[in-house]
Amino acid sequence: MNIIFMSMLAGVAGMGLGGLLTALFGSRTEKMVSIFLSFAGGVMISIVFLELIPEAVEYSNVAIAILGLLIGAGLVWVLNSFMDSISKSKDADSKVHANYAEFFHSSDVITRKKSMFRSGLIMLFAIGLHNIPEGLALGAAGYHDLSLGITLTIIIGLHNIPEGMAVSAPLIAGGLSKAKSVTLTLLIGTTTVIGAILGVFIGGISDTAVAISFSIAGGAMLYVVLGEILPQSIVTSKDRIPTLYALVGVIVGMLFIAIF
Repeated sequence: MNIIFMSMLAGVAGMGLGGLLTALFGSRTEKMVSIFLSFAGGVMISIVFLELIPEAVEYSNVAIAILGLLIGAGLVWVLNSFMDSISKSKDADSKVHANYAEFFHSSDVITRKKSMFRSGLIMLFAIGLHNIPEGLALGAAGYHDLSLGITLTIIIGLHNIPEGMAVSAPLIAGGLSKAKSVTLTLLIGTTTVIGAILGVFIGGISDTAVAISFSIAGGAMLYVVLGEILPQSIVTSKDRIPTLYALVGVIVGMLFIAIF
């Protein structure tokens, strides 16, 4: 029950807060998204290398951890390719996008409300799927180590704030009311809960299963941070300031791990 509650905080509350921020400060969304994503990406890097990978090695061995990392990264790559095909973007998976609508795999965005609304729905679906491996890590971690589960709850919640902002912005621009937009971002956060339930199930099978779930989640997070979040944040801000925010995130993650 604690794990379900933690996953709701990380997924539902995190995404919902992001949607609320967009509804209140819509004109500043892109800059805020860049800052939040860079910082959260840095925190996620520290969690992966200082918690998830060491835990995976401890529960099994280096080979299993490497295998899980490759599987996690591969799953996100396949997911992104699938979303690119849905959004009719032939080369979106290999390019750095011009804005956050394209970043979340909707490359044909124009100013008409219908297209903006469609872009928001695509982002809603894409981020909902992205949240599952995060919930997987949270569920498996919380099942075996409550303090690690709490840490991941906070980190994933921080990461979900900018994602909620990125989802709700095109929905509002596409004509959806602010209240309905925030509600949708809250609902899509429930996919984190689904991942957490799956993580608890896998974590209860064996130590090897725990290691695989940790490393898969770590691989998925690294792919998203290194392959998407940081490059996109730099392009969006048109400078390298996001790199500094990411470094601050790494330091904050290290301190958080040391304290807890």
